[in-house]
Formats: sequence, C-alpha cells, structure tokens
Amino acid sequence: MPITLKGLFAALFLSLSLGISSLALAQDITPINVNTADAELLAELPGIGPSRAAAIIEERENNGAFADADDLTRVSGIGPATVDRMRDQVTVTE
Repeated sequence: MPITLKGLFAALFLSLSLGISSLALAQDITPINVNTADAELLAELPGIGPSRAAAIIEERENNGAFADADDLTRVSGIGPATVDRMRDQVTVTE
C-alpha cells in the first residue's frame, strides 16, 4: 500500500494534535485564592460569574476570610454543588 503525501500530512496532523492536547491536560492549574483574588479572577471559577464574584468579595470584606472552600456557601447563590465543582480550583490561604 503506497503512502500518499495527503495521508502522511493527515497522520502528522493527528499526532501533533494528540500531543498538544495531552500537554494541555497535563498542565497544573494554579488554584485561585478566594481570600485575596479580585472579581475578574474569581469570575473564572466554574459557576461564578461577575455578580457572584462581587458577592464573594463583599462577603469576605464584611465577615472575614474564608476558612475553607465550604465557607463559600456563606455567599448567596453558592451552594454545596457549586463548591464541589470548584473545590480543586480554589485555595483559602491568607
């Protein structure tokens, strides 16, 4: 079976695509510190948009730092399911 130039390029493209996607999956994601992050950074968390990000900041300014990820349920609109979705993407160190 002869190898065509088109087939060779297709195989090369596929192997490069798989290599790049595996690199993307292997990257470490730096957790977002919910006690120090600004609204723009907080809005990147799953289930958190601009209004909830502002609510997180307001809650920590009015009632103090979050002791752990579960403390985020102090914020209106953030429940246990939302916290579970973002648990590995947040930290609470001061």
